[in-house]
Amino acid sequence: MNDSSLDPADWDEFRALLHRAVDDAVDGLATLRERPAWRPVPPDVKAALAEPFPAAGEPLEETYRHYRELVEPYPTGNRHPRFLGWVHGAGSAAGALADFLASALDANVGGREHAPVYVERAVVAAFARLFGFPPGASGVLTTGTSMGNLLGVLAARDAALGEAAGTDGIAGAPLVAYAAPAVHDSVPKALRTAGLGAGALRAVEAGGLRAAISADRRAGLRPFLVVATAGSVDAGAFDPIAGTADVCAAEGLWLHVDGAFGAFAVLSPAHAVLAAGIERADSLAFDAHKWLQAPYSAGCVLFRDEARHRAAFASAPQYLARSERGTAAGAPWFADYGLELSREFRALKLWFTLRHYGLDRLGGVVRRCCALAEELGRRVAADPELELLAPVTLNVVLFRYAPAGLDDAALDRLNAEVAIGVQEGGEAVTSTTRAGGRLALRACFVNHRTREDDLEVLLEAVRRHGRREAGVR
Repeated sequence: MNDSSLDPADWDEFRALLHRAVDDAVDGLATLRERPAWRPVPPDVKAALAEPFPAAGEPLEETYRHYRELVEPYPTGNRHPRFLGWVHGAGSAAGALADFLASALDANVGGREHAPVYVERAVVAAFARLFGFPPGASGVLTTGTSMGNLLGVLAARDAALGEAAGTDGIAGAPLVAYAAPAVHDSVPKALRTAGLGAGALRAVEAGGLRAAISADRRAGLRPFLVVATAGSVDAGAFDPIAGTADVCAAEGLWLHVDGAFGAFAVLSPAHAVLAAGIERADSLAFDAHKWLQAPYSAGCVLFRDEARHRAAFASAPQYLARSERGTAAGAPWFADYGLELSREFRALKLWFTLRHYGLDRLGGVVRRCCALAEELGRRVAADPELELLAPVTLNVVLFRYAPAGLDDAALDRLNAEVAIGVQEGGEAVTSTTRAGGRLALRACFVNHRTREDDLEVLLEAVRRHGRREAGVR
């Protein structure tokens, strides 16, 4: 007997617990609509979760009971059809199955010769075809677009500085990058991580890009990168990618596109024009755990030039020597395309998603989300108690509860309370942002479970909490 093994003492008991857990999980998915969109975590639950773990362990049945009591009732909420606050996908049943299978297989997809590597290659190739990247383009799955943006920045930096950057460092190279003011916060973070500092990023509107590049060159700086956004977090807005690609081609700059969720506008014929030019990017980062509904976490970054991509990250220490045959075959490894050697088998949930649902059905989710946003925008515009604060261009609706007689400062305070009231009431979840200097309720449609009747539930909750906070009877 091996006392150090972590396998169950009784496989049949484990099988029974696993079957019960699967039944509970499926019941939870099937009854999401009947549950609150969100629940705050009570103080006693937080206290229980902060308790030290049992040093001697506990029966698995007991651990599962703790999960059911302390964790399962208080999720993020993103699976619920009226969770509209942030750009969160809702997951899927097929993805949940794939995640379990991937965990049971426990593959490290940093490299070597095994089927999970080829699954990830197939997924990356499918995305490259979808976005019009050329044959031979490369890519790697990431935790999300934030990591994809970092990999894009690092590859662009090394492409600008040459091979010596990998050995000698950047030595204070005066590199500068450009993006619109609404660029995601992960981009300045990536520049900091790349050793360039957030100050290397210029916030420039598209019409001023050429002038900014010229001014920096006259000042002795070295422009190297432009980041274009496909679907801003706040409003779902798109930078003019095709025009930006023209500037980058003329000026010899790397074009990186942050397409976290908006890149998948290509799946909607009515909205694909927003992403025109995305196929010209040198690198493109996006999330499959948003509009493709893969369980978290599942991002990807594609690169037009495989050699430049690999040059930024490849290394081959002796303990990771490759071979033509055996378990160390399969070069190039995914470790050559990013920062991680230990990598979970996240490709399997994407493989399941793409094979089971297909791009046609997934595209239907994108189209439906955009249609729901348009409909909500129409209902808000027609409601005398509400105010639409920005045009609906994709899947985000910015609005507020706006009774007569209040100035903008008072309406800001009122709507901040409305947002929290709707959340804590469990009817729906919206977030807040600012539009034209005014606090807005932000409804973002990403969830494949959201239906048209959810719109009125949301609006009725906003009206009810708004009237209560405003003292309207």
